Amino acid sequence: MKIKVVKKPETKIIKKIKKKIKNSNQLELIFKNNKNNNIKKHNKDLSFNYNNTVNSISRIFLSSFALISFFYIMPLFISFAEKNFYTKEFKNNSKIILAYTLNKQNENKENTKSQSEEDLLFDIFSLNDLESDTVRLSASTIKQLFEDTDYNLKDVRKKKLVKPVALTLLPQEIKMIENTKKRKEFFIQIVLPLIIKENNNIRIDRNNLFKIINKSNNTNLEKQWLGKKYKQYGVVLGDLSSLKIRMDEIPVSLAIAQAAKETGWGTSRFAQEGNALFGQWTWSGEGLKPKEAKAGEGHKVMKFNVLQASVRAYQRNLNTHSTYRDFRRARAELRDLGKPLDSLELSKYLNKYAETGNQYVEVLQKIIKQNKLKDFDDAKLLPSSGDLESLI
Repeated sequence: MKIKVVKKPETKIIKKIKKKIKNSNQLELIFKNNKNNNIKKHNKDLSFNYNNTVNSISRIFLSSFALISFFYIMPLFISFAEKNFYTKEFKNNSKIILAYTLNKQNENKENTKSQSEEDLLFDIFSLNDLESDTVRLSASTIKQLFEDTDYNLKDVRKKKLVKPVALTLLPQEIKMIENTKKRKEFFIQIVLPLIIKENNNIRIDRNNLFKIINKSNNTNLEKQWLGKKYKQYGVVLGDLSSLKIRMDEIPVSLAIAQAAKETGWGTSRFAQEGNALFGQWTWSGEGLKPKEAKAGEGHKVMKFNVLQASVRAYQRNLNTHSTYRDFRRARAELRDLGKPLDSLELSKYLNKYAETGNQYVEVLQKIIKQNKLKDFDDAKLLPSSGDLESLI
């Protein structure tokens, strides 16, 4: 029987043939002759397109996965390698003011690199160069000066008023005062007016800032002043929120405690030779090399011409360095709650100031408590000019 093959009804014909001739090789021949030529070719095209699509998607997926895995795994690998295969010396960078230099000669060599640093510390450069040939008074002369001006800590604790006696250098004889209590009180008398004066400068700026913010229109002079402060505090132009947080005071008791700890109550070589009250480091500027420094360590303790410059640099450091972001945030929270700036609370956020970490915080808190330094937090500096009268 001759079978006519038609493409569309092919399926029905095949069914009939299956019923009539079971287990026959004719069915296989029919499938080969009719379907294999058309369906196989069609399936081949579909398979080719499908494989291409799958391969493309697979390649994209694998490439994306490999890229994401690389960026995720590499930091972990590097961290693991540093801990297990490399020996890296720890350096405490929190005392660095962005590697600032107070050496004018070095500024010319690195003009481009230090431009932002110069903006940030311009007022400190100016203050540091104000008096380069200062006279170091003896301890006896300073004590007599305090007596002549009726400046003593007992009255300060009671009346909360500090005489504006601003010394430029520490006396060398301070280390010879054997009575520990008298040596501590003498040191506090010297640094207290300097710390309060810098806080007053910040307070005046802060008052001006809020006046400008509360005005609908500002003068050109106010805009210029604001632009200067953005640079001074390392804040992006227009970021008033960050400027308000950074432009704030450091509790007096906290500053005294840190100065006492860093200088051994004024007896350290850094304090005597470099007016360095807060042990700030520098890699490029003028400074004093630590005697215990190991070979290859390039840092020095920053040197100042006057004590006031050291205090200002210290406050600028806490108010701008990224290490103390949490310190500034905690201070801002106290402000928002209308609470005083608590030195014991804020000291908790200075654990990165020294390599001893939390132990350093404990020492600061102990100094504050034992010497009742919080008595000076609300002390006011008697005005030496009309600018400060409204602040007292």
